[in-house]
Formats: sequence, structure tokens, C-alpha cells
Amino acid sequence: MPMTRPASPGQEDDMTRSEVGRPQWDRIYKIGGIAALGAVLVGVSEIVITFLPGGNVPLETVRDWFVLFQENGFMGLRDLGLLNILLNTLAILIFFALWAAHRRSPQRPYATLAALIAMLGVAVFYATNRAFVLWDLSNRYAAATTEAQRAAIEAAGLAMLSVGRSHTPGTFLGFFLLEAAGVMMAVVMLHSGIFSKATAVAGLLGFGMLALFEVVSSFVLGLGNVTMILAMLGGLSAMVWYILIARRLFQLGP
Repeated sequence: MPMTRPASPGQEDDMTRSEVGRPQWDRIYKIGGIAALGAVLVGVSEIVITFLPGGNVPLETVRDWFVLFQENGFMGLRDLGLLNILLNTLAILIFFALWAAHRRSPQRPYATLAALIAMLGVAVFYATNRAFVLWDLSNRYAAATTEAQRAAIEAAGLAMLSVGRSHTPGTFLGFFLLEAAGVMMAVVMLHSGIFSKATAVAGLLGFGMLALFEVVSSFVLGLGNVTMILAMLGGLSAMVWYILIARRLFQLGP
């Protein structure tokens, strides 16, 4: 009867490490897939809220924001990026899972760079978001008893809005870095063969249009219809991308 050659100690160590490590990567894929589906839910929620009464009302002054916070705190937080806070949190899990999927691919250096840029974008977004600060200022404004106090709070609120109002120069960098990371990761997918070309194309279209939307909405005036089209098409393509990567990440897992 043929004898089976025993594995060398080094081979046994490699096999043991592979067997031990595999469930951890499977969990990362699963978490990333769940996070991608969560991102779709966030996107759908944003669309639904936009079409609800008061979901797309322009606010011109700091006092308008304070009134909104006092009348509907959730809408005030939402208009200053509450759902984007959730989306950026999910992006951390998504990009880490996508990096994990490419960790043995020749495209690993580019996947690593894309993931790092995404994390940087998330960090910048968190640092510039002022939703909860404006909520606190609105409460202080409502409790103020003198015009001098109200004027000081309005000035503070204006300073916060100049930094934290979504899709303006103050928030441009955080959004743009994350969208640039999405484009880069889509290019990685296009060459790695781990994800389908349809997935890569959806990512390129979605994040490419969203990046262009950020540039136009932040720095170009008078193109409201164009920005809405870019946001709508880019957002829908990005949601398709999330669905496709979720499906593939679940397949890569157990």
C-alpha cells in the first residue's frame, strides 16, 4: 500500500495558520457584505426622506437652521449629514472587506491605497461634521435671554455651517476622498478578476458621477439641475455596486 509522505514541520505550520485564519477572513467578508446591504438601506432611506414633507426645504440663514432643529431635531441632523455619518461608518467595514478580498491579488498595493484613502476620507468627514454642534447651539439659542447672547450664538452657528454644511467647500474634501477611493477600488476590481466587470463598471460610474457632483455642487453656482442629475444617477449606480459587492462577498465567505 502506498505510503503518504508526512508534511514537514514548516508545511504543518502553514496549514495550521491557514485553517485558523480562514474563519476570520470569512467573517470579515460576511460583515462587509452586511455593511454593503446596510449602505443600500441608508441610500433608500435618504431618497424616501427627501420626498417626505420638509425633506428638501432650502435653509438660507442660521436662524432657519435653529428653527428646524427646534421643530424637528431629526431633520436638522439629517440635513447636516446624519445619514452620511452612518454611511461613512459602514464604508470602513466595506473597504476593509474589499481589501481583504484582494490581499493575495497582484492588485493588493492598489487595493491597500484605495482602502487607506477611504479611511482618510471618513476621518476628514468626521472631523468636519457639525450636526450635533448645531443642534446644541440651537438649544442655546432657544434658551438665550438677550439679543447679545443670540447674536453671539448666531455667529458661532454661521462658523459651524461654513465648515459642516453638506456638499459645500467645507465638506468637499471628506466626500471627495471617499468617492475617489471608490473609483480606485472599482479599477482594482476591473483588473483583479475577483469581482465581475459589471460590479467594477457600476462602481466607476457611481463614484465617478458622485465625485463630479461634489465638485459641481461645491464650487460651481447655478447648475442645480445638473447636480441633481449627477447625484441621482451616481447614487443609483453606487447602490447597484453595493448590492453586487455584497453578493460577491457572501460568496467568498463560508
